[in-house]
Amino acid sequence: MNGLERAFNPRTVVVVGDKKGQGFFWLKSLKSFQGQVYSVQIDPNEIPQIEELGYTNYSSLMDVPGDVDYVIVSVPQVAAMSVVRDCIRKKVGGVTLFTSAFAETGTKQGRDAQEELGRVAQEGGLTLIGPNCMGIFHPKIGLRFSVEQYFGEGGRVGFISQSGTHVGQMAVVGALHGVRLSKGVSFGNAVVLDSPAYLEYLVKDEETDIIGMYLEGVKDGASLFRLLREAVYRKPVVVWKGGETEDGRRAVMSHTASLTRSPLIWEAALRQAGAIPVRNLEEMVDTVKGLLYLKPPFGDRMGIVALSGGQSVVVSDAFARAGLKVPPLSTSSYKELEAFFSVVGASYRNPFDVSWQLPLDNLRRILDILERDPNIDNIAIEVSGPFLARRWESRPGFISELMEILVEFREKWDKPLLVMLTPVQQEAIAMEGRAEFNRMGLPSYASFDRAAQSLKRVIDYHRFLGEA
Repeated sequence: MNGLERAFNPRTVVVVGDKKGQGFFWLKSLKSFQGQVYSVQIDPNEIPQIEELGYTNYSSLMDVPGDVDYVIVSVPQVAAMSVVRDCIRKKVGGVTLFTSAFAETGTKQGRDAQEELGRVAQEGGLTLIGPNCMGIFHPKIGLRFSVEQYFGEGGRVGFISQSGTHVGQMAVVGALHGVRLSKGVSFGNAVVLDSPAYLEYLVKDEETDIIGMYLEGVKDGASLFRLLREAVYRKPVVVWKGGETEDGRRAVMSHTASLTRSPLIWEAALRQAGAIPVRNLEEMVDTVKGLLYLKPPFGDRMGIVALSGGQSVVVSDAFARAGLKVPPLSTSSYKELEAFFSVVGASYRNPFDVSWQLPLDNLRRILDILERDPNIDNIAIEVSGPFLARRWESRPGFISELMEILVEFREKWDKPLLVMLTPVQQEAIAMEGRAEFNRMGLPSYASFDRAAQSLKRVIDYHRFLGEA
């Protein structure tokens, strides 16, 4: 674990082999890093440009002064072993081996080279991440593997992935939805450290409250599921399993050479362990967003506020498909609603059809009634892109007032509240509105189905904790 601690929280990073042909993307990405960065490059044609970037270059890792916590290796496969041996001699904390052309090639030569690499690293006590991976992302200290990744402010979500692309997308796409990473790691072929090692690390990490995982396979399934069963009582774990189809499983072999199993077996094992299975990046982001921002839900009965009769029907269908219920309200709630609900063309049955003209004071009263209604456990409200566009144009302060009501509700009451912000034809407005909701800590979803499925997964997780 000490090697991983040094790799995730380095003071000194060395990049071995970054070149102009790669756009010097490692060295450029590390411009944000708060510690010391050195380069190791033996090609004399590359060194002047490395120095122009502001980095001191050495011809060997052994020449780098002082202790080295983390090394990123970007050299051809034939040179990788030599660099790994230098890392062992240098007593490096952790190493990311970006280098590929190992077992994922499907060739005997690639498999043999990976096996030898793993043997040498393990005998040398080296914390080796990879090969064929992008390594570590720790935004708080500016440790990145892409200039597209943010830095300076971390979040509360740790993300473990065999794919570098998915760590990058989880960081960038997640941030658009109010989901920011505490730490992320892409671990590729997992010749030394597999997913259980990173899971164990993040469970103990004080900066991480929720853990997401993208897995293509695992060498020791028993260890993974044992750790999952222990982890979920401390932090929710959301797992996206790649290779669900026959074609996907074949692609896994050429990507990270991982062994994969039947998706039905995987999902059953995940649910038994209390982890939350998802199928894609959207579901990962939506589910983590619900875990981050929703108050713990324990029931499955919905109070739904929609902007039109047609929408109230399809919203109800979406939540029903997810296994949730949209019941009638109590008699006392209907009596309260009769006293003030008089919008022409609207309805105060559940689901509510409140129309575009609903006064905000009435919305506040509706939410209060739903909070007190014994037949309702959770509340969902529709806010569409066209609705926001019209209100922004006719009454600029409307959105702020709406936000104040929803934030006041969240802080005052106990029932989970989620917003369905559907773009319709106003995609840009919806993104702007979603950013405002994120800023206020209110989860918003781009479709009714995504909102319903996210809530259902969060409910199932809390039920598991309550029933276990």
